[in-house]
Amino acid sequence: MSEPETFTVRPVGVVRSVLTDLAEAPRQGREGAPDAWLEVDPAVSQALDGVTAGDEVLILTWFHQADRETLRVHPRGETSNPLTGVFATRSPDRPNPIGLHRATVLEADPARGLRVHPLEAIDGTPVIDVKPVLDATER
Repeated sequence: MSEPETFTVRPVGVVRSVLTDLAEAPRQGREGAPDAWLEVDPAVSQALDGVTAGDEVLILTWFHQADRETLRVHPRGETSNPLTGVFATRSPDRPNPIGLHRATVLEADPARGLRVHPLEAIDGTPVIDVKPVLDATER
């Protein structure tokens, strides 16, 4: 492998949620995650133009509390599951701890950002991007 390229990812916002404890957060949104706000940096707020309530979005986050040295885990933290490479799991602990979350926009507020449901990311998690979910005809 050649020399790794260095690049910068800037947060575009931050998650505001009632979830504050990583151990208490659901592992996936469909497992009881609450609504949350994606507070968007005013410098990029124009990027929200066209996002409306009812839209499905993919939210990319940076798992700021993740262990970047972890390469294998017991899936879902269950020690009865065999050790598995993190690229075959949804573990937040991984070399580049990027989270991927599918959610529905409940409210789009140009001054604040997006209220979405469900989102299992904890309060303070950096948001690195938001993308629309494409239907089969748009792929």
